[in-house]
Amino acid sequence: MTMGHFMNTPSLSRSPSPSPLRLLLVGATGAVGQAALSLALAEPRVIEVVALTRRPLSPQAKLRNVVADFTALPADADCWKVDAVICALGTTMKAAGSQARFAAVDRDLPLLVAQRTRTAGATRFALNSSLGASPSGNFYLRTKAEAEAGIRRLGFHAYTIVRPSLIDAERSEVRPGERLGLLIAHALAPLIPRRYRAVKADAIARALLAGALRDDAGEGIVESAALQD
Repeated sequence: MTMGHFMNTPSLSRSPSPSPLRLLLVGATGAVGQAALSLALAEPRVIEVVALTRRPLSPQAKLRNVVADFTALPADADCWKVDAVICALGTTMKAAGSQARFAAVDRDLPLLVAQRTRTAGATRFALNSSLGASPSGNFYLRTKAEAEAGIRRLGFHAYTIVRPSLIDAERSEVRPGERLGLLIAHALAPLIPRRYRAVKADAIARALLAGALRDDAGEGIVESAALQD
């Protein structure tokens, strides 16, 4: 796979064309999505955040919360008519219950959102993927790579893929495997190479928002090591 443009974590303050943007956020109730929502609402360049969720969010200035099943929304729904998109959707194999259900959340839904927003005129897309995403990886990593490839084919003016390692965040749902991994990661942090260290949800969210706002064309890849800065 050939990458067109590599980048470190972008700066939110660097924007050669500060035109106002409407931003769609999917995955706003997860750890990374919540952080991305807070950052986007505080970002002056974002004039409206459209958040697609299955349960309602607290009302906030600039927030338009569309509570719906994504797959039930028509292709011409107004919520798809945005300038930029952040996709922070994600689940675990245990929560999904099967490989098919996992792929539906981590690959199929992101691609549905990307296809509909691109058709409606969106020019920027930022995807939360995973460290090690690869067509030759295990099922989890292959699924992440398939989502990346699908976004790449849609022809966004600019798209950014963020590939974090284990996400260090407080979650509302219990994830025993992740919790154990974080305990080990914290205890052994000085011995773990940077790219494998746990990453704060805020750092991932900042990279996603910066990617969604950037004006330079092409692909941006933010690897996990860059999120440690």
